[in-house]
Amino acid sequence: MWDNLEVVIRDKGRITLPIEVREALALREGDKLELTVEKGAIILKPKHALRVRDLKGVLGTFEVDIKEVEEAAGKV
Repeated sequence: MWDNLEVVIRDKGRITLPIEVREALALREGDKLELTVEKGAIILKPKHALRVRDLKGVLGTFEVDIKEVEEAAGKV
């Protein structure tokens, strides 16, 4: 996809991923990446966690009984 993008290793080993990469992979501040080293290459893969805000509107609107939610969460 992108060839020869350059990043600089900064203090404490930090790098900045180019905006094109972050946008293409929908990466945001706080997201986690999985790092592996294979044959002398560093491979970073997004570890996307499903967030409630990402689901907003996917199922449409519906009513939820708060007691059912608390029971499911083991709070009652």
